[in-house]
Amino acid sequence: MSALRFATVILDVDSTLCTIEGVDWLAARRGPEVEAEVQLATDLAMQGALALESVYGSRLVAIAPTRDDIAALAIAYKQSLSPGAAEVIAAGRAAGIRWILVSGGLRPAILPLATELGIPAADVHAVDIFLDERGQYRGFDVQSPLARKGGKPVVVRDLHNLERPLLAVGDGATDAELVAVADAFWCFTGVVARPAVLAAASHQVSDFASLWHSLRSAT
Repeated sequence: MSALRFATVILDVDSTLCTIEGVDWLAARRGPEVEAEVQLATDLAMQGALALESVYGSRLVAIAPTRDDIAALAIAYKQSLSPGAAEVIAAGRAAGIRWILVSGGLRPAILPLATELGIPAADVHAVDIFLDERGQYRGFDVQSPLARKGGKPVVVRDLHNLERPLLAVGDGATDAELVAVADAFWCFTGVVARPAVLAAASHQVSDFASLWHSLRSAT
């Protein structure tokens, strides 16, 4: 077997590990008008045309996700896992790779998938939301760096005992910001390809099979 090129992989969730955008998926449950509004805001933020913090809270206010919505999204994440992702993550873990999920998505919905993939909760970094005693939306963690532009590098810098070399993989502008802290950033285009993100990447992978191949060989 070829030597692995990276000891740690920082992996995005929405439109990378999974084929859905979680917040957009929730918006679709609120009808076509909310869905269109939220999808546009998400796309502009992921292209880098809007700062994430300018749309993060407003999207959640428009959706007002409930406990039942979060539970449904957790199932949707599992069902929309990118082809080959589970196998590649398992093979990487067996070979000594540490997989760390860093996402602007909602942590309670991502955690069940991470558990299924063998990724410990301590290596899942996403945004917490708050519900009242009836399970109704009360707000989100406004202090989370992951709810604003430039937040992913902040989170990664704060992680301890990271083995190098460090690879970041994702599809959006917030992932491309990780070029500042990772040894390499690869753009994942299996769900959506964004020209500005591709321009920031040193390599492109279109699926998890090609990701695994590139992890084991020179690009």
